[in-house]
Amino acid sequence: MIPLSRIRDSFEGVIPSVIATTDADGMPNVSYLSHVHYVDDHHVALSNQFFSKTAHNVAKNGLATVMVVNGLTGVQHILDLVFDRSETDGELFDKLSAHLAILEQGMASVMRLKAADIYRVTDCREVPAPHPLEVAPERDPPDLMAATSKLSRLLSQAGDTESLLDTTLDGLAHLFGVGHAMVLVPDESARRMITIGSHGYDRFGFGAEVPIGEGIIGVSAATRQTVRITDLSRGRRYAEAVRSMAGLSHADSIPLPALSMPYSQIAVPLVAHGRLVGLLFAESEARFAFRHGHEQAFEIIAGQLAHALLLAEQERERPAPRPAATAEPQAAATSAKIFRLRFYPRDGSLFLDDDYLIRGVPGRLLKYLIDEYLKSGKQEFLNREIRREGSLMLPDIKDNLETRLILLRRRLSEKAGPIRLVSTERGRVRLEIDGRPVVEVVET
Repeated sequence: MIPLSRIRDSFEGVIPSVIATTDADGMPNVSYLSHVHYVDDHHVALSNQFFSKTAHNVAKNGLATVMVVNGLTGVQHILDLVFDRSETDGELFDKLSAHLAILEQGMASVMRLKAADIYRVTDCREVPAPHPLEVAPERDPPDLMAATSKLSRLLSQAGDTESLLDTTLDGLAHLFGVGHAMVLVPDESARRMITIGSHGYDRFGFGAEVPIGEGIIGVSAATRQTVRITDLSRGRRYAEAVRSMAGLSHADSIPLPALSMPYSQIAVPLVAHGRLVGLLFAESEARFAFRHGHEQAFEIIAGQLAHALLLAEQERERPAPRPAATAEPQAAATSAKIFRLRFYPRDGSLFLDDDYLIRGVPGRLLKYLIDEYLKSGKQEFLNREIRREGSLMLPDIKDNLETRLILLRRRLSEKAGPIRLVSTERGRVRLEIDGRPVVEVVET
């Protein structure tokens, strides 16, 4: 029997698999499967969706035969299966369900997973090809363990939240060859993921949002499961949705950075102590860019990054602040150029002149900083004093303030406008303004 670990590329679902069963009278039945999932060297899982005849036959004799196809080489293998059990919850079920939700975007009511059926594999053999194709020899896979180890060491040396994010994205690019990636964090409502860092795109997209539950990013965040797609040509509806999201032009949205025609994508949730801290996402225009080895490596990195981000939030601030630098209140600077900020308390949306800037906690945060600046000329703020400000509506002690400050600072830098937020040292930020802001509060 061929070990299943030697044919892992046949379990990527690029080419649909075929399952054959027989009823009690020996009448055969053949159906297509969207995916055969590798469990271990002796077990596979089949997604039980709506194949009632197949399920009926298996219930009678517990036997099935499946053909899987390597999406890279076209090589076929036959698996002889014996039914073991069905799982309707748990990690494996959640993983299969999340994967199916991505591939069948828009057909959830039809394609909802009923169960993950686990089969024991009694034999695995290659199907002889009558006219074998000439296949270029596969290149040796990259040494992912070495890359993972090096990136792990670099992360352990990162001193703050911002360097953790930059180290991760730079490491994925230079050590793993990942050209396009981003890190997202949940917003205060836990209904959206917000882009806080990106690499390789023609725009950074800081502040771009993805609703939790939608697309590979949203599904991974909702289920807290790694989702990996090796060939999105079977899921073009999702790719179209990504392009639509990337091209949003509403007045109160930031376009999501995205490839126009991705074929491989992977989303890995950052979970620490049962809490969704963020999400790591990468994509490529090549098929099979992310294999199962990448999934394992990225999950290791994601786990370390999640715990590091959580620890970074518990920042060590100085017990006694130094005297804060102040400037003349802007109201007195009548000759300075005026720019307008429009603030919507309903959702914390903030517009710079007529351009959407940010919303939520970062929007309320910038409004607070500017109000303080206009009242007293104050420019330097400690994180701990910000945390005590009730108008910011920070959820609790685990408020992700550091990541909100990074998001706001990067968004302001990307806009290259008259407002800047500078991190002067740990737990302290400085507001810099060119001109005289006029703040308008719009109640709706």
